[in-house]
Amino acid sequence: MSVRHPIISVSGSSGAGTTSVKRTFQRIFRREGINAAYIEGDSFHRYDRAEMKRVMAEEASRGNNHFSHFGLDANLLAELEELFRQFGETGTGKLRHYVHDEEEEELYGTPPGTFTEWEEIPADTELLFYEGLHGAVVTEDIDLARYCDLKIGVVPVVNLEWIQKIHRDKMDRGYSHEAIKETILRRMPDYLDYICPQFSETDINFQRVPTVDTSNAFIARWIPTPDESKVVIRFANPRGIDFPYLISMINQSYMSRANSIVIPGGKLDLAMQLILTPMILQLMERSRRAGGPRKALSAITRTA
Repeated sequence: MSVRHPIISVSGSSGAGTTSVKRTFQRIFRREGINAAYIEGDSFHRYDRAEMKRVMAEEASRGNNHFSHFGLDANLLAELEELFRQFGETGTGKLRHYVHDEEEEELYGTPPGTFTEWEEIPADTELLFYEGLHGAVVTEDIDLARYCDLKIGVVPVVNLEWIQKIHRDKMDRGYSHEAIKETILRRMPDYLDYICPQFSETDINFQRVPTVDTSNAFIARWIPTPDESKVVIRFANPRGIDFPYLISMINQSYMSRANSIVIPGGKLDLAMQLILTPMILQLMERSRRAGGPRKALSAITRTA
């Protein structure tokens, strides 16, 4: 953790909805005038798309049918940990982008399924924001959680998570049901070993729970809508959380445990704004008092 150079991580499985949560953070950053650098977990995969297919085939030929992006060996987690450490200490570091599709190809000038070149984090960056699979991973050799000042988990119940993944992979990527099931099964050991344990490290978990039947994820014709869902928000440390205020601001919400509040699914963005904005501003105030990037830049301007 760092006072001068805060780091926020949003962690969740493929199809969990971390990208939607990232958009809420982006709106808060824009509104509050915070210069954030963004890291996508995909950019710290070890292999590009073609290489991953080759390595998966090699691993399968050796009898390992569970090699996946969820695991340690398919990712540069030691390098990600070093970036977190370096940014927390100095506000510097290098990042890159993974190009997912043709739209991003136009943006980055690199073919889909490949990485851009490594580049320096801009000097005026005030905050580092990570969104991906492994933002709070802790193993014997790696501890990403200790470097993050605010850790968010996005954890829909598993059938809903699968429904969201199935619909994305079918509609956006053209995958068959069999290919999607094969992917889920291949990832399951790493899901249990490395994805799930993170949600005991996070400061806040947002768990979406559908209120309609999702018992067979593979026959669901559409993703349950926010109005067909509840969201359970769990705080690792509820001290300082103004639950009466949240309940008064979010209609039909209630506390289910001393550290948890349940809200209508359609109120998730509002709840995140109410909960996260003061936390982010507190991080930035601590940073500026400690001489973070914006304060230092102002001092340079005055000297000039």
